[in-house]
Amino acid sequence: MTFAGRRPTGPAVPAGAGATMRTVGVEEELLLVSERTGEPLAVSSAVLASAAAEGDDGEDVLEKELHQEQVEFATRPLADMGAMREEIVRWRGEVGRHAERAGARVAALATSPLPVEPSRNLGRRYRWMAEQFGLTTQEQLTCGCHVHVSVESDEEGVAVLDRMRPWLYLLNAISGNSPFWQGVDSGYSSYRSRVWNRWPSAGPYEPFGSAEGYHSRVRDMLDTGVLRDPGMIYFDARLSHNYPTVEIRVADVCLEPDTTVLVATLARGLVETAARAWREGEPAPDFSAGLLRLASWRAGRSGLQGPLLHPVTMRETSAETALGALLTHTEHALRDTGDHEAAVKGIETLLAHGGGAQRQRELYEEGRDLAEVVRACARITTGEL
Repeated sequence: MTFAGRRPTGPAVPAGAGATMRTVGVEEELLLVSERTGEPLAVSSAVLASAAAEGDDGEDVLEKELHQEQVEFATRPLADMGAMREEIVRWRGEVGRHAERAGARVAALATSPLPVEPSRNLGRRYRWMAEQFGLTTQEQLTCGCHVHVSVESDEEGVAVLDRMRPWLYLLNAISGNSPFWQGVDSGYSSYRSRVWNRWPSAGPYEPFGSAEGYHSRVRDMLDTGVLRDPGMIYFDARLSHNYPTVEIRVADVCLEPDTTVLVATLARGLVETAARAWREGEPAPDFSAGLLRLASWRAGRSGLQGPLLHPVTMRETSAETALGALLTHTEHALRDTGDHEAAVKGIETLLAHGGGAQRQRELYEEGRDLAEVVRACARITTGEL
C-alpha cells in the first residue's frame, strides 16, 4: 500500500516561513546480554565504569537504569534526522564496545526473550520503588525509547499533550519489539507496554486544559504519597521536568536504528501538528483515557499486523489505514521539515517486512533457539548483521 499523495489535514505552514525547526532528542534503553547464553547480565556498573575511564563524553551520555542488566544513552538535541541516525548508530556502537569489555553484548530488545530474575541497581530511589511497588518493580526489566521534542513553553507543551493523545499508541504499534517474555511467546507485538502499564501512573491521560491544569494534576498525584517524585509521572507523554520539551514515552526500544529515527520523525510531526492546531484554535479531541487504554492495548497486541483502532473514529481498522491516517495528519509538518518522503517510505517498509517483533519471531521460526535470537539481535544492534 502506498501513502504518497494523500490529502493532508490541519493548517499548513509553507516551508521557509521563518519558523525554527523543533529539535529532537532520543533516549534508548538497551539490554546487556551474554554472548554465550543470551541471558541478561548484571554488568551495567562495569559498562559505565569503562565509559568513565576513557574520559570522553560517554560518561555523560550513558546512564544506569532500574536494573543492572540494562543501560541507557541519550542523544544530543538535533534538528536533522540524518544526524540523528548517525548519533544513534554511534552510541549503540560505543555501548557495545564498553559492554564487550565487561564480558557482555548489547541488544536493542524491549524485553528479554529468555527467563531472567533482574538485579536492581543500588540507590535510595530504587530501594524506595522496590519497597513501594513490590513485584511490579522486580518485573520492570523493560527497554523503551523516549523521544524529547522541543516546545516554546509549558502552555504550548500542554496544548500539544492534549492534542496528541489519540495518536500516540500508533508509535507503540510501529516500534513493537517485545514478543517474548520469560522464555515464551507472549502473543503481543509489544509486551513491554503491558508490563510498563503496571505502574500506577502509566498510560493514557485525560486532557489537562492548561499548563496550570497539568501542574495541578501532577501535584495532586504526588500529594497522594503513592509516587515519590515527578520522575514517576509515567504518562504516555509528559512535560519533561529537566528540559524544555514534551517527552513521548510509548515506544519500545527499536531493533533497527531506522525504526528509531522513524519514531522520532513522527513524534516531531505530531508535536508540530498539535501546536499548529492549538494556535489555530482547534479544540483537543475528547476521547476518554479509558477508550485510549483500549487503543493502546490493541496496538501492543497487534502491532504492524493489525487490526488497530483508527485514531479518528476509535473503531477497528487495518494497520495500513491507521498508519495512513497518521501520515495524513502530520503531512504538512513532515513536509516542512523535509521528512515526509522518508516517513512514507519507512512506514511502507515496516508494513511490507515487519518490525522488531516480527524479526524476532522469524529468527525463532527459522529453527534457532531463543539464545540465538538474542545473539542475532545483538549483532543487528551494533550493525554487524
